[in-house]
Amino acid sequence: MNTLEVAAVAFGIVSVWLSTREHIASWPTAIVNVSLYFIVFGEAKLYADMGLQVFYFVLSWYGWYQWKFGGANRSELPVSRTTRRHVARLIPIGIAGSLVLGLVLARTTDAALPWVDSATSVTSLLAQWMMTRKLLENWLVWIAVDVVYVAMFIFKDLYLTAGLYAVFLVLAVKGFVDWRRSLAATHQRPLPAAAAA
Repeated sequence: MNTLEVAAVAFGIVSVWLSTREHIASWPTAIVNVSLYFIVFGEAKLYADMGLQVFYFVLSWYGWYQWKFGGANRSELPVSRTTRRHVARLIPIGIAGSLVLGLVLARTTDAALPWVDSATSVTSLLAQWMMTRKLLENWLVWIAVDVVYVAMFIFKDLYLTAGLYAVFLVLAVKGFVDWRRSLAATHQRPLPAAAAA
């Protein structure tokens, strides 16, 4: 069993669990997690997922800032819904990104599963961006991607990582339920007197 993979799994579980609770510490633990997985995926020749960790690293710093200061008047960012404008932009980006990355990996590398690796990587990147903005539906995207990831990692004999993504799948369901509750609570809070005036 790969020690780096064990550490990456541990930090990944903690990070996602903290995310379901909207806890700011999810971001520094995510930074450690993606740094470790950069190495693990490189050794497994899952190059798209390896490169994805670089983007996750940057998005984790961005998410850390947004969750702390991205709300009104630099306040904590609340949970919100994904708009039609978001969907209209994210779907074409996801399709185009998956096709381009899949083509590059298929033609220029010895990637094990270039098309699946590319599609899951690009979709994960979009889901992560949605999480940095606290868009509720990020959890639905993660649920779909995690199902594919579990199968891919079993195929690549990364059983511990497959188990991790099975845990992520359960946590994504929990995250959706908890964030939906948080969104409902935000809309039920009365406006401050100054804002209501």
